[in-house]
Amino acid sequence: MNVSAAEPDHGLHRIKNTIPHRTPILLVDQVVEAVPGERMSTRKAVSGNEPCYAALARDAPPAAYAYPIAFVIESWAQSAVLLSTWENPNPDVLAGKVELAGSINDVAFDGHAYPGDVLEHTVRMVKQAGDTAILAGETHVGGRRLLSVGSFVVALKDVTELLPAPAALSV
Repeated sequence: MNVSAAEPDHGLHRIKNTIPHRTPILLVDQVVEAVPGERMSTRKAVSGNEPCYAALARDAPPAAYAYPIAFVIESWAQSAVLLSTWENPNPDVLAGKVELAGSINDVAFDGHAYPGDVLEHTVRMVKQAGDTAILAGETHVGGRRLLSVGSFVVALKDVTELLPAPAALSV
């Protein structure tokens, strides 16, 4: 099923009902296209009101407004998680299968994004085996590549497998 920007359920409502991320760390604003099991395109608008800019001095140099690279990666990774869970959403980290990031490889950066820019993520499913997915893709800003990811692993695990073992009773 393709999802286009013209459909009503492509924004934050669908995103929040698919993955457990919430403000201020929900870093995907819109799903532009979703082809389950194949590819996804998403967007994240970088705003001057982001918490990462709150402590900047009024006279901070323009370079200080570069959107943190870790947030660019996190935003792309959230898009990858969206693709890997699009048909089986779980917005609750306390129930069902939760998403675990395994590894990320062959990451390259080609610049920075700034307030007013829109991150345009593309994610491709490289391989899916059971509850594990390998994904790859890029992020563009204004037509120029900002980030490329060679591989990213997402694994789904039942939350009960991740809970700590009950404490042993002492006698």
